Amino acid sequence: MTTNPELQAEQAYIDRAYACLARTRNSARNLVDVSGAGPGGTFQARYERDVMAELAANRLAQTELGDQSLCFGRIDRADGDTFYIGRIAVSDEESEPVVVDWRAQVAEPFYRATGRDPMGLERRRHFASQGRVLRGIDDELFGDATHDLDRRGVVGEGALISALNQARSGRLSDIVATIQSEQDEVIRAPLPGVLVVQGGPGTGKTVVALHRAAYLLYTHRFPLEGQGVLVLGPNRLFLGYIEQVLPSLGEAGVEVAVLADLVPDTRAMGVDPPAEARLKGDLRMCRVLRRAVRGRQRPLPRTVAVPYGVERLRVTPDDSAELIAFARRRARTHNAGRKFIDQALFSLLASKMRDPLDAAVLRSRIRSLPETREILERIWPVLTPAQLLNDLFGSRALLRLASRGVLSEREVGLLLEPRVDDPSSVVWSTNDVPLLDEALELLGPRPRHRVQDAIRTYGHIVVDEAQDLSPMELRVIDRRSLNGSMTIVGDIAQATSAAGHASWDEILEHLPDRHAPRRAELAIGYRLPAPSMALAARLLAVAAPGLAPPRSVRESGAAPVVEPCTDFGFDSALAAAVRREVEAIDSGSVAVVCASSWLDRVEAALVAGGIDFGQAHRGRFDHQITVVPVGLAKGLELDACIVVEPGAILDEEFRGPQSLYVALTRATKRLSLLHVSALPDVLRDDEPAGTLF
Repeated sequence: MTTNPELQAEQAYIDRAYACLARTRNSARNLVDVSGAGPGGTFQARYERDVMAELAANRLAQTELGDQSLCFGRIDRADGDTFYIGRIAVSDEESEPVVVDWRAQVAEPFYRATGRDPMGLERRRHFASQGRVLRGIDDELFGDATHDLDRRGVVGEGALISALNQARSGRLSDIVATIQSEQDEVIRAPLPGVLVVQGGPGTGKTVVALHRAAYLLYTHRFPLEGQGVLVLGPNRLFLGYIEQVLPSLGEAGVEVAVLADLVPDTRAMGVDPPAEARLKGDLRMCRVLRRAVRGRQRPLPRTVAVPYGVERLRVTPDDSAELIAFARRRARTHNAGRKFIDQALFSLLASKMRDPLDAAVLRSRIRSLPETREILERIWPVLTPAQLLNDLFGSRALLRLASRGVLSEREVGLLLEPRVDDPSSVVWSTNDVPLLDEALELLGPRPRHRVQDAIRTYGHIVVDEAQDLSPMELRVIDRRSLNGSMTIVGDIAQATSAAGHASWDEILEHLPDRHAPRRAELAIGYRLPAPSMALAARLLAVAAPGLAPPRSVRESGAAPVVEPCTDFGFDSALAAAVRREVEAIDSGSVAVVCASSWLDRVEAALVAGGIDFGQAHRGRFDHQITVVPVGLAKGLELDACIVVEPGAILDEEFRGPQSLYVALTRATKRLSLLHVSALPDVLRDDEPAGTLF
């Protein structure tokens, strides 16, 4: 290690910071241990002890860094103050700051200062660290040297490029040490209202959104800690990919989920065919479901006699129609109306007796009779969303009744599914989730399951890959918003779902409008080398003609490898390509991306070649080499990517140009294309960009 005196001095400071952190952790651990000392003392003392122990446990969790570096830089201000910026705040024995949390206001210039606007800085120093060991320092000076140092490029380029060149592990890492100015503006944007962030591939939009969640919870601890912060991802593979980011930022109080997690007692996997998925995402389904719920509030088809001693208390169809009308006037949701039906029914039966009897007494005596249950279940059954949809989709007659004048006969046929005896056992498609949630809103909680069935709201919601959400899915998110505060992140050019949107205006129509929406664009690409971005940009002209490609920071890089092969020689060609990429990127990650129709053939070729690999579609991202169906590739970043048969992706995927654009923009270092059929015209050098045929 070099004997640079500045490096030695900074290493000494970092060692002191770790010593202070260890002291903080020991204090927190002692407080946690005290809570287990026994139940003695007054109620007030026990309560205070439990509160202190909980706070100490939270602090202990926040200060668990693992292999992450504590401190990644410092700022020297013109007023003479110096602050070290790190992952979490650390103080000494006198409660003086040793390291400032990256989210604190005083740390803002570390990310935003430029030669034109130094924000009061004289120097910004970046640390290149490996755990506790400082490997190097990178200084930027401000003031008189501005015209020499302002390269009009990325702030802290040395530290940034070093971070970008690190091998990918199959999990998303944070960028807290190398946040750039345009990213920091998004992270620290005001809390109220909807913030839309458009970001092309490699611009860091996902990790910026996660840093924003951590920043907001730190800055607005009250009220967000009580209200909750929710981060929604497109699928569970994606959640596994990002799971380490928030804890590494010292923030474990954010809930990370997919839409299905928001609907009680719901299991969902897979997607429906495009036509069916598009229909289930259409807002017309709201009318269908409202009618379906109303259709379960049915008058009796005949008079039912309820025995009571020698009497027969009769409820006629007209009586039942009046009971239904009574409940509809009073109940906001279907299940809430059951108590009004219950009260009104026994009052009605009591009024029909020869000798008057209190309705409550009568209820206790005849509530369990088969005739009584028949009346209640016929005219106003308590329902779960799964029961409603199982009955509705399992009956063409019910579907026709609920969708008359709304859906065509062909569309009714798309919704039909076999009815099952136990709706709670159904594994729904992800496209069914917003329908189940809409049904939950209409039905309301069941009388004895109010907590379980309640719809939880959040103080702030972060949504990634929002361009793929249908109007019905956006209603699910809108319903979870307590005050309209959201961060919506995505890339219109990567809208690959059946319900994908062509503009952010379409998406904003379905989100809260209590405040005017704000928009931001991340225009600088940090992930893709310029040669790879140039190839992908040819497809962007087709996938999203109105969008400009991100400007790549990494102007140099390996040129994409385009390799034709014969059908007979595909297996050996793929195995050779994988070995070539593994050798080129050493310990980094390699993805083989293909259309769904090629999945089995790709895996068989790797097995035949003796290559060990993971399967993204089975949630396995624990191998150096992973086979990824193109539908699951969005949001991932790998060191090397081999795109198999790009023409199949273009022709077979529902939004072929957008899906192929996603596939071409996953690699941080090396991109390869292996094709048996002819290469799509848009990717050929002899064709103008934007031409498909």
